[in-house]
This record gives sequence, C-alpha cells and structure tokens, in this order.
Amino acid sequence: MKTLARSITATGVALMLTLALTVSASGQIVETGLENLMKSNYGILKGKRVGLVTNPTGVDRYLRSTVDLLFRAPDVKLVALYGPEHGVRGEFTAGEYVDSEQDPSTGIPVYSLYGKTRKPTKEMLQGIDILVYDIQDIGSRSYTFISSLGLLMEAAAENNIPVVVLDRPNPLGGIRMEGALTRPGFFSFVSQFAIPYIHGLTVGELAMLLNGEGMLANGVKCDLHVIKMAGWSRMMYFEETGLPWVLSSPHVPHRDSPLYYPATGIAGELYAVSIGVGYTIPFQTFASEWINADSLTARLNNLKLPGVIFRPIHYKPYYSTLQGKMVHGVQLHLTDPSVAPLSLLQFYIMQEAHVLWPEKNLFEMCDPSRHSMFDKVCGTDEVRKAFTKSFRVSDIMGLWTNDIPGFRKTAAKYFLYD
Repeated sequence: MKTLARSITATGVALMLTLALTVSASGQIVETGLENLMKSNYGILKGKRVGLVTNPTGVDRYLRSTVDLLFRAPDVKLVALYGPEHGVRGEFTAGEYVDSEQDPSTGIPVYSLYGKTRKPTKEMLQGIDILVYDIQDIGSRSYTFISSLGLLMEAAAENNIPVVVLDRPNPLGGIRMEGALTRPGFFSFVSQFAIPYIHGLTVGELAMLLNGEGMLANGVKCDLHVIKMAGWSRMMYFEETGLPWVLSSPHVPHRDSPLYYPATGIAGELYAVSIGVGYTIPFQTFASEWINADSLTARLNNLKLPGVIFRPIHYKPYYSTLQGKMVHGVQLHLTDPSVAPLSLLQFYIMQEAHVLWPEKNLFEMCDPSRHSMFDKVCGTDEVRKAFTKSFRVSDIMGLWTNDIPGFRKTAAKYFLYD
C-alpha cells in the first residue's frame, strides 16, 4: 500500500509539474500599457506630480496595484487618486454613492468621480502635473468607466493637464461592433458618447477617437498620450492574452463575464426578469416565476442562433430582482463568441418569450420609469418603440446595424493594433 501511495503521489506531483511547466511555457502573450510604462522606468512621469484614475483592475502581471507601483516609483510623486464607480479599491457596489476619502494603504487623498461630481473639478486637480488612467474596460458603452475617462479628458483639457492612458485589452476583441450610436437627447453616464453599444476599441483607441473626433464637451481636446500594449491583436479575446482577470465590478467577476454583460444587460434594466445578477452567474440567465424553462429553451434552440446554446435553469436569486423567489428560464452558453450576436440575444429571448406568453409584456410589467434607463442604455428610444410593436428582432435589425459601417470607418483611423 505504501508503494502504491508513493506511486500515486509521484504521479500527482509529476502531473502538477507538467501543468505548471505548460502554463509557464505558454507564458503571458500581452504586455499592458502599465507594464510598458514600467519598462520605460516611468519616463513620461519622471519629476511630475501625478493624479491617478484607477480601480482594482489596474494591476501588473503579478497583481501589483498601479497605485502601489506609482507610489513606490523613483522620481514619481503620486499625489492624488480618483475613484470611478465602485471606488479605487473596489469597495462600493453598483450605483452606490462613492465618497472622497484617504487611501488607507498610501495615505493619498482619494477624490470621488461617482459622488457629488463625475467630472474632476478645478480644485480636485490643483497641484497635478499629469493625469494617468489605468482601468480595464469590458467593451460595452454602458459600462461607466469609459464615461469617467471622457470626463477626465474634458477636465484635463480645460485645466491644461496632460493625460496618459495605460492601454489594456478589449475583452470582446477589436473586431465586433454592435448597436446604434447614441442619439441626441439620450446622452447619459451610461451612453456618454456617440459610439455603438459594443464599440470594438481599447481604452487607448477610444480616448484617441474621443479627442480626434471632437466628442468631448465643446469640442475640447486634451494633451493625450497612450502607452500601447505589446502583443495584443484585434482577434484576441481576453482568455487568449495570458493576463490575469481581476473582477472589474462585483457582477463582472470572470474573464468571460464581459461576453455575457451585453447579452442580457439591456433587458436587465427593466428589472422585470432575473438575468442572474444576484445569483452566481450574473448576466447569463433570463428567468422569472411565470416562465416554463423547457418551452423557452426549445424555442430558442430551434432558432439555431450561431455561437450560443440555451439550457433550462431554475434558481432563487439571493438578492436583486426577484430576490428569494423560485424562478425558471434559460441559461446562455456561448460556444463561439466570435459569431454569436451578443447584444441581440436578449431581444431574441424576449421575442420567443412573447410568443409563448403574450400577456407577459415586460415593458408593461416593469415600473414605467425603467423605460428611460432602457432607452439610455440603447442610446435611443427608437429601439424600444420599434421592438414593442410586435416583439420581433427583425423590426430593430436595421436600427441595430445601420450605424456600424460608418463608425467602423471612423474608428479605424485610431486603431493602434492589427
């Protein structure tokens, strides 16, 4: 028995060593803007008083925080931190008011960009020579970190302060673009700029587009510097980068979470069904008490939508919409994200649910005030008005796709990667 145990142990150790060597051999493919800044020995920041906009996603390959790295960098004086939604250290929930405070690790003042103001004031920028932005985006317009980026750039332009964007991958890749451009009257913190819902740009490219196309308030332009990545290409999804994923917000915990966020997040704004927020698989479900899971699953799979299959699911949300109630519905499984119509999936689900239960109109079941948020996230009310006439995806297809060729041509001027 001892010989057998030793043999099993030896086999296990060998297997672990093989796995470790495999991971090590594959290595990290992509180097972020932060890592290239470090390679330059922080050259652009030397001798300057720095203000940093970041959150827990601002890390290097060893998960060391940008805050701590800049704080310890030679001849760099980190003097202020700016916290977006969820805060610099990620301690606030979605939509929660973020207070200004002092960072407990460094003692540096933290100014909130998700509290009394979402744009840095002149007072908040006093004594700053240069501003640095290092946050992992998820590729969807309604994710508020890119709105904070734009407002930071506006404030920097108005106060003659240069901005350095440390570039990071777009988890959805750099090819996919989906959705209508934001229309006049529908600009908000969840649709701050006239870009598609899925924009296909890295944060560095997006910053260049906002600057170059005059999308900042009053057409101002800041002194912008983008520290590029090395090794990233537009065909890459996040899992191919070799980079560690740090949850970008409480409901985007895994490296594939950004793929599901645009698949159900718009419908989730109605608060009429559970989309898995408040359960263990945020943005991966569509469920309610009145849904027959098997019937909805069958109809959706019969559509043979590319890159996705659906399975029946039953669960009780721990919090959020339908908390504590037994709900039934579908779980989305993306089998090939490159061909799945990500942001249209929720509309296909609502289409098939309406066929089965026409009396369950989500737009009538929800609080009417949620229509406004739905429209803001869509960037227009045209989508809601067209879709709710007959609940057919075909009725909104033009609205959702017509803006893309023109935007792609404009965006291509700012591509930093092939």
